[in-house]
Amino acid sequence: MAMAEFMRRLAAAAARETLPRFRAAGAVANKYAVGFDPVTEADREAERVIRELIRAEFPDDGILGEEHGGEKQDSHRIWVIDPIDGTRAFISGVPVWGTLVGLTVDGRAVCGMMSQPFTGELYFGTEEGAFYEGPGGARRLSTRQLPGLGDATLFTTTPALFAGELRDRYDRLEKAVRLARYGTDCYGFAMVAAGHADLAVDAGLQSYDIVGLIPVIERAGGVVTTWDGGPAEKGGDIIAAATPDMHAQALAAIRG
Repeated sequence: MAMAEFMRRLAAAAARETLPRFRAAGAVANKYAVGFDPVTEADREAERVIRELIRAEFPDDGILGEEHGGEKQDSHRIWVIDPIDGTRAFISGVPVWGTLVGLTVDGRAVCGMMSQPFTGELYFGTEEGAFYEGPGGARRLSTRQLPGLGDATLFTTTPALFAGELRDRYDRLEKAVRLARYGTDCYGFAMVAAGHADLAVDAGLQSYDIVGLIPVIERAGGVVTTWDGGPAEKGGDIIAAATPDMHAQALAAIRG
C-alpha cells in the first residue's frame, strides 16, 4: 500500500472519532494527581481506531501511543501516535489541535502526518516528499527561505513551558525574531513545513508529540532537533527550523 494513502485512511478514521466530540459537551479526565494534563474520550477512541488500522495493515510493526501505551517495542518499525496533540485546545474549542502519527525505522522517523479534521487539512511526509491536502487543493510543501532571525516568525505553545535557565534561553530567541506567536501546539510545527513560519520550539515534548511531525518538516526542507542539536525522535526540548542556516542561527541565540 502507498504510504500516502495509508496516512489518509488513518486521518479519516481518527476524524470519525474526534470531530463529533469537538465543541460538544464531554467528560474530561485529568492524568495528574497534581497539575492538569487532560484526556478525553476522543483521545482514547481515536488512538484505538488508529491502532486497529496499523495492526491490520502492518501486523509485525510495533506501536507506541500516548493513551494506550506500547506493544511490540522490540520491532525495528514502530508507529508513534498522539491521537489529539493539543488536548487543551481541543477542550477549549480552538482548532489548533491535530492527530499525529509517525513511523520510525530503527529509531529514525521516516514518514508522518498531522491531520486537523475541523479545518479539513492533512500535512504528511513520505519518501516522495512533504504534502498538503485541504482547502485550496493539494500541493507539495516547501519551507520558507529567509536570511536571518530578524525576519523570522516563531511559534511556541506557551513560554510558560520554559522554566529557569530554559526560559532565559527561550527569551533570547524570541527577542531575536521579528514575530512570536503562542498557543499553537502541533499546528505551529506544521506551519514551518508549510512555509508560513520559520521556527517552532517547545519544551519537554514526548516522542509522540514530535515523531509524526519530523518527516513533514524535513521532507519540506526544514531541520528538527533537540536544543543541543541531537535527534528529536525521543522528544525533549525541540526546535524546528525552516532551513539549516535558520536552525544554526536559532541554536546560537539559544546558547547565548
